[in-house]
Amino acid sequence: MRQFLTIGANAFMELVRQPVFLLLMTSSAIFTVFLATPYYFAFGDEPKLVKNSTLAVMLLTGMLGAVLGASASLAREIRAGTALAVLSKPVGRTQFLLAKYAGVAAAITVMAYVNLAACLLASRMAFDAYGSTDKFALGLFILGMLVAYGLGGFSNFFLRRPFVSDTLFCLVILVTVAFIGINFFNKDGQSQAFGTGVDWRMVPAGILVLFALWILAGLALACSTRLDMIPTLTVCSAFFILGTMSDYVFGRPAQSGSWWATVLYAVMPNWQLFWLADALETGKTTFHWDYVVKALGYVVAYVGAALAVAVALFEERELS
Repeated sequence: MRQFLTIGANAFMELVRQPVFLLLMTSSAIFTVFLATPYYFAFGDEPKLVKNSTLAVMLLTGMLGAVLGASASLAREIRAGTALAVLSKPVGRTQFLLAKYAGVAAAITVMAYVNLAACLLASRMAFDAYGSTDKFALGLFILGMLVAYGLGGFSNFFLRRPFVSDTLFCLVILVTVAFIGINFFNKDGQSQAFGTGVDWRMVPAGILVLFALWILAGLALACSTRLDMIPTLTVCSAFFILGTMSDYVFGRPAQSGSWWATVLYAVMPNWQLFWLADALETGKTTFHWDYVVKALGYVVAYVGAALAVAVALFEERELS
């Protein structure tokens, strides 16, 4: 267990120290909040458009982060020979691979947390044709991110600490502080009840998106046992596209009795199970947490199958 925690923690820290990971998290959070600032002409559906767009940004950036994390923590280590050095110790390949997945999943969860905070803030900032931009929330959120970068630069210059990881952890803390502080005030800076205007149904919706990212991380790790980053991104993109159309491409033929469609419908992840953004604006549908629990069971089963395939591929991989 000690080896598992050490390898997982090292995989997590190695990923959060990647400048591209920090850049991806920062840019996605800023872009998510920015989506709630322009004027749209959506005939009263502006809030729905904003919420759908922010969850889409969270999903796509998480997919890039999953591929990046799997390639950085496994494919690059295999290519550089680091994996062989670790496995020369009393560490099994299965334990090594599962620890790597735990580290990647933890890093993806941190990114999803920051993006979810930005999504919740965007749901509060969204306005229709008769509203106006929430400049107070926008300014305070950007200020929090600038302070995080300033603290990261301070620790790097004066304390000789790594800039990227310190900035990332400061970003997580200050985004949380900024979100909490903003929700005590309205767009005019006057005090209000906490969370007024925030669509808290975005929380279970964001958790479902996180579940999808965990599956993508498992698929990316399985691909990284044999492929580099670009081929892994290509394969994961194919899984994402086909999984999005799974109900139409494989579901209908499976209901008609086609055996090949039944097999592919079971093998292909169905991303529509995790994308319930359209239910946010019906005004009649609320999320039930028992559905989230059932989705978690699906995630555990699928990630277990993906990691089983990854272990089988990794056991036969020549590392020398």
